[in-house]
Amino acid sequence: MADLNRIIGNSFVILGRAGMDLYADPPGTKVEEAQGFYSCLGGSSANIGVAITKHGGRAALVTCVSDDAIGRFALNELDKYGIDRTHVRAVGGECRNSLAVVETRLEDTQSVIYRNGAADFEMSMADVEAVDYSAYSALITTGTVLAAETSRSAAFRAFELAKAAGLPLIFDVDYRPYSWPSAEVASDTYSRAAELCDVIIGNDVEFGFMAGAYDQGLSKARALAQTGSRIIVYKMGEKGAVTISGGQEFRTGIYVVDALKPTGAGDSFMGGFIAALAAGHDLEQAVLRGSACASIVVSRVGCAPAMPTPDELDDFLATHPGPTQV
Repeated sequence: MADLNRIIGNSFVILGRAGMDLYADPPGTKVEEAQGFYSCLGGSSANIGVAITKHGGRAALVTCVSDDAIGRFALNELDKYGIDRTHVRAVGGECRNSLAVVETRLEDTQSVIYRNGAADFEMSMADVEAVDYSAYSALITTGTVLAAETSRSAAFRAFELAKAAGLPLIFDVDYRPYSWPSAEVASDTYSRAAELCDVIIGNDVEFGFMAGAYDQGLSKARALAQTGSRIIVYKMGEKGAVTISGGQEFRTGIYVVDALKPTGAGDSFMGGFIAALAAGHDLEQAVLRGSACASIVVSRVGCAPAMPTPDELDDFLATHPGPTQV
């Protein structure tokens, strides 16, 4: 397995999508009743990149965007946040960029995702083979890149090249059924990817999905920890998380806040967790800092712009009651 201490280098290559999020405005408004929308960068991989750069790390994205106004919006936003887009390719034709129309509401939240002819699924072997993996500390991917070809084969090729360069592979399961041709293909592909990765982060539903039964999710996480993966974070929503590493496991709680929305928590957790490891925090502190980042983001409008800075995170931890478990 790769040396996880390499993460301290704080420079990451990230596979996956960048898009546009449109939030019904003002907060609390339903999409169908909105008179205006607030636009910001979206896409789980781009959001993770924002979280990392806000903490002082380097992030480079590998993906495709549509050669149109929405794709150019995503490129401009990547520039604004300091994310390296050297390996982001614009594609024309009928490909369209990821677009999410969502609400800043906690109850009955609506999220309409446009993914037909998704441009990011055009990521190719040539795209990932053009990357100098030795320049980075780790490769991060979200499960969305595995949902369709040519992106799926390209992602597995990137895993191969990154491993050859000694990089840890960090995998956010991020299962979105609407992107996959079938549950069977998704389960098989995720399990194949998980066996290759050094760090796996997912929720109880996602691990249960890989296991074939929801109540077997934690067993699946424990099995992965024994068969190659070095760190597993099994998230359970308001019940906190179980982290498994080196034959040991521990539970952590969440930081309770007055949430505005449920979206963005997973991306913020991943970014904060990785940034904490890169800063030299121990594993439990990294999980707690990731959890705090998730709580901050759900209490703010948007995802990318809601990602906290280190000062904001430290202020939150200093003034907020400790994590609780349900």
